Amino acid sequence: MSDIPNLERTVDRAQKEKVVEELGQIFESSGVVVVSHYAGLTVAEMQDLRARAREAGGSVRVAKNRLAKIALDGKPCESIADLLTGMTVLTYSEDPVAAAKVAEDYAKENQKFEILGGAMGENALDRAGVTAVSKMPSREELIASIVGCIGAPASNIAGAIGAPASNIASILSTIEEKAEAA
Repeated sequence: MSDIPNLERTVDRAQKEKVVEELGQIFESSGVVVVSHYAGLTVAEMQDLRARAREAGGSVRVAKNRLAKIALDGKPCESIADLLTGMTVLTYSEDPVAAAKVAEDYAKENQKFEILGGAMGENALDRAGVTAVSKMPSREELIASIVGCIGAPASNIAGAIGAPASNIASILSTIEEKAEAA
């Protein structure tokens, strides 16, 4: 009977270690991590936030602050440990903008969701920093813009190259016709 409490502690410890490992990977691989308070959000509101994050290519994670602080140790975004007080939720994404946009949009609609700050790699972000990041174009928007910039000159070059070739062909054709007539 005395082994049961030890077994429970071992399982609990193993689960905590797994959570710390998962959080460590989140902190290491995310382009941006936003820390927010979520006190008072209903289950439906939290599900809505998760759905929005998933749609944007991000995720939402609620974790015990103590475990998150352990996971932050030695990570590039270690500076956000000070934000982990109270009922915190992490919104994160590989795209350095997506999670910030989701968090900002959600905070505008729901007063119970309060953004505290975050991190973008080694750079700590205060509340204003998260807002600034959320206004940047996402990775997909940047790629589309770059492709548009690259595509336009290419079509102009193709048109410029194609036009003289047709002119040269018609000139050669005219010279050939004159040579045959003579």
